[in-house]
Amino acid sequence: MKISILLPLKENFSPKYPGAVSLFINDTLKKSKYKNKTIVYGNTNFKEKFKLKYKNIKIEKSIFKSQNRSYAEEFIKLEQKRKSDLIEIHNRPIYLNYLLKSLENRNYIIYFHNDPLTMNGSRTLSDRIFLLKNSFKIIFNSNWSKRKFIEGMRNDYINSEKLIVINQSAKKNKVNIKSKKKIITFVGKLNKAKGYDIFGNAITKILNKYNDWSSIVVGDEPRDKIKFNHERLINLGFIKHDSVLNIYKKASIAVICSRWEEPFGRTSLEASANGCAVIISDRGGLKETITNGVILKKLNYLNLYKEIESLIKNNKKRENLQKLSLKNFYLTHSYIAKLIDNVRDQKFKLINKFNVKKKLSLRILHVTNFNERHDGRLFFNTGRRINNGFIRLGNSVLEFSDRDIQKNYKNYSDITGSKSLNEKLRKTCYNFKPDLIVLGHADLISPVMLGQLKDEYPHLKIAQWFLDPLNIYGPDFNKNKKRILDKSLQLDTNFITTSPDVLNFLPKKVNNFFIPNPTDPSIETLNNFNKNCSNDVFFALSHGVHRGNLKYRVTDEREKFLRKLIKISRDIKYDIFGLDNIQPIWADQYFKTISNSKMGLNLSRGTPIKYYSSDRITQIVGNGLVTLIDEKTCYRDFFNDKEMVFYSNVNDLSEKISKISKDEKLRRLIGKKGKDKYTKYFNSNLVADFIINKTFDINIKKKYLWHDK
Repeated sequence: MKISILLPLKENFSPKYPGAVSLFINDTLKKSKYKNKTIVYGNTNFKEKFKLKYKNIKIEKSIFKSQNRSYAEEFIKLEQKRKSDLIEIHNRPIYLNYLLKSLENRNYIIYFHNDPLTMNGSRTLSDRIFLLKNSFKIIFNSNWSKRKFIEGMRNDYINSEKLIVINQSAKKNKVNIKSKKKIITFVGKLNKAKGYDIFGNAITKILNKYNDWSSIVVGDEPRDKIKFNHERLINLGFIKHDSVLNIYKKASIAVICSRWEEPFGRTSLEASANGCAVIISDRGGLKETITNGVILKKLNYLNLYKEIESLIKNNKKRENLQKLSLKNFYLTHSYIAKLIDNVRDQKFKLINKFNVKKKLSLRILHVTNFNERHDGRLFFNTGRRINNGFIRLGNSVLEFSDRDIQKNYKNYSDITGSKSLNEKLRKTCYNFKPDLIVLGHADLISPVMLGQLKDEYPHLKIAQWFLDPLNIYGPDFNKNKKRILDKSLQLDTNFITTSPDVLNFLPKKVNNFFIPNPTDPSIETLNNFNKNCSNDVFFALSHGVHRGNLKYRVTDEREKFLRKLIKISRDIKYDIFGLDNIQPIWADQYFKTISNSKMGLNLSRGTPIKYYSSDRITQIVGNGLVTLIDEKTCYRDFFNDKEMVFYSNVNDLSEKISKISKDEKLRRLIGKKGKDKYTKYFNSNLVADFIINKTFDINIKKKYLWHDK
């Protein structure tokens, strides 16, 4: 966790004639928990430096190369040896262009202390978008500076979580308001941009009228020589920063009447921190520097004169402003240092955005096929069950039905609808600001788009659940393998219905977990173990849920198994769909049909593999039918013979079906015990909870039957 701070070229990192950037870094880094892990790099001629880890960069003048480029290149040489985890660039956005070309695997924070539109590297819209895309965070010293940066940007950039405001800071001093002197201050460059001419004309008139008041001016300006002479107007020129603070402690009124758009305004900030009654102009970010003060309605010397005179005449008003300035001041060095450290923490993952001691309440964007276009035929699916679990846990869940969007947005310029789909996802994230994106078979969501969202929203977590078979001897293996690996670089977690320990192709950089097909109390509502049923065994086969009907001249390897089973157990009443041109059934018709069966055959396509089952299992066991399942699925790890019926081959299955069909008491017992256990330990609330806890790496004591056996 090494940090390098790169100062602007010629920024004096010294107590002697320090720049505003140097003061900010010195004041906040002293309070930072990363103080000992940070080196400040700069180009300072003064021998005395601030007492922090500092490395001076010397450069040679050249007529062939800019000094800024030479300075950046020398820093690159040093950084290639140090290999920092985080590089913080202050007030020179152009440096990022130089550094990116030579330094790999670095994270950058850009600090703006001035108007971004006046600086090389951020003047144009393309410059600023480049910074946004290539920085971890961009920090502004005021909302005004941020507004300048986002001028002309599209909405998703404007609302980027990369753009944050952290104001400058000042030391809050203990000041006795009653001991304040009748002093009016002006601190800053003595030029027209700072409004020194306005102040000079106003203060001369004040001093002529109020003999018991005086004024202290601190600053210089060799290029713009504006002079005012009065015996009680004391010009100290440039003095040490500590001496300036001592003047604020004594002064009653501080004036900051800039004409130019001050990005923030350190002088008004420090005056407030020392209990001055502050008068400011309404320029730039000056209003953000004070909690209580006077804001000039018109910027001219007569109006300034009136406001100063009002504070002189009205002691109560003046003292009230002084007390409130001091009382309400909060931009201390410690406070701002903590805000900056919180940004660093986000990159180093030392803190979690959420308080895990309390119940999480997340914004979850659930991207899967909610099947709107199928008129409710496929409403009762696993995606809906997981979604219900997220909601019951108290999360705010936005459903994003990718297949429906893709179908509806197809056009001549976007034949597949995928461009429109991904653009809609980007806009949805901009508006909804999810904490977690959960993908379920969202094949048309682009990995590139997910990468962009990760860049835009550093807190964002992305999880994927996948229900299809991943057995090399199962259906569509190569296709399903490609689908699950497609977004691996952007995922935090994978949740699959096959045990990960029997799959050798899963990405190691992603946490892979098994999840069972969950039941849901609002969907699995039947209790077949409580009723008489006329059919013995139910099974429904289809050639794809989205198709709905059987494919012509297409066979399924399960048909052979079923025909043999029926042949060797002719005394059993089977209710089988998807065989012999009997079309599959769906939705409410499915539940009405299954309600009349004692047992349900959980037969999935392909060779059985550890823990894999289609969501058929939830419909069987969740509705109180006796579940018939191949023992090679290893579900005995979770259930015993009194909760499910395990078979080794078709003959073994036939014998067990025959036994249970003749023993009503045993059938009801297994059906009830199976449902009770499955719905208790494999329900949608627990599966949703597991997805959240593992994705956010929350260490809790709660155990899950399928994970903590």
